[in-house]
Amino acid sequence: MKAEINIGMLGHVDHGKTSLTRMLTGKWTDTHSEELKRGITIKIGYADVSFYQDPKSGDFTVKEENADGTKNTFVRKVSFLDAPGHETLMTTAISASNIMDGAVLVIAANEQCPQPQTAEHLMVLDILGIKNIVIVQNKIDLVTREKAIENMKQIKAFSKGTIAENAPVIPISANYNSNLSALIEAIQKHIKTPKRDEKAAPLMYVARSFDINKPGTKIESLKGGIIGGSLIQGSVKVGDKVEIRPGIAKKVKDSEVVEPIVLDVLAIHAGDEAVESAGPGGLIAIGTSLDPSVAKSDTLVGNLAGQPGSMPPVYSELVMDVSFLKRNDFENTHFMQNEPLVISAGTATTLGLLMKIKSGRVTVKLKRPLCLTGKSKIAISRRIGQRWRLSAFANLVHPGQPKQQN
Repeated sequence: MKAEINIGMLGHVDHGKTSLTRMLTGKWTDTHSEELKRGITIKIGYADVSFYQDPKSGDFTVKEENADGTKNTFVRKVSFLDAPGHETLMTTAISASNIMDGAVLVIAANEQCPQPQTAEHLMVLDILGIKNIVIVQNKIDLVTREKAIENMKQIKAFSKGTIAENAPVIPISANYNSNLSALIEAIQKHIKTPKRDEKAAPLMYVARSFDINKPGTKIESLKGGIIGGSLIQGSVKVGDKVEIRPGIAKKVKDSEVVEPIVLDVLAIHAGDEAVESAGPGGLIAIGTSLDPSVAKSDTLVGNLAGQPGSMPPVYSELVMDVSFLKRNDFENTHFMQNEPLVISAGTATTLGLLMKIKSGRVTVKLKRPLCLTGKSKIAISRRIGQRWRLSAFANLVHPGQPKQQN
């Protein structure tokens, strides 16, 4: 059974997002070698889990049956996305947020609230209009009762006036699996499965891409490249053709050209299960006819995949209406001519150079093109000191009018 909703784990670095994901799903999502060495999430991790309810007690659980052998009632299958909390990986967190239907904001009880990335992640949820939020107060086992209550007051004060003002706050200890039933109940109540348009042309954000072949695999046994992500509309089935845009970068003379590519869908996996077709909601992996070397190491992240002939345009230049974020930690002044910016939209992130400014409307030339729908929300980060900091969000102006590739 395929997951029907994507829920993101957001929050400051080392506040316990990955531990909470493991508590819920049994899977440790930090699997990349650098993540294991550094102890932080670098890429978007994900894991599926089924929720159940005990028919006698009414408690929620992730177990299909109890110790006495009685069966629990299936409630819903969910995909959890574990996004990075480190400030230098903020663009990856923005990418993850674009495929979320709801979010769990993790806040550690043993630190002052809010921490920098706690605030930034909440800004991202606000920008993207993700209103279905549950706040988790983690690590209550590390503090006294009085300290936990003080931290709870800080959380309430922090969320007041934000998109998370009415979100429930669930105290837990992820390392000890405490208060699991209350957390699942809050998720069930406050993060509903949205209505999907399965009849529309399929469109999927590519959040991962990789090569599953082991070194030394014989040519005749090689599997094609894998793209992973979430359908935002429509459905896809084995045997379909999908187009990937902007596509694959190629060297033409002295310049780089990005060209779309059409692939065959050879297999679809939802979690550990092979399926013949998949619709919106949850995360899927699509086995394709693509050369696996092209898909390895997340090379295709940021692309859109969909039905050939019905894909959105590809932009090499964006005209946007910009709204600046209120920042207390640095002076967020207006942009300057020729200022470099980091542009994040969908699961894509690229550098841009600000070419024109006029009455809150800016024109940015992109280093690498983006495939965008007219409804795409765009996050903008600017260089503050030695770091890129989330500074503004924007909407496309007159989609189809800026320079584009067809």
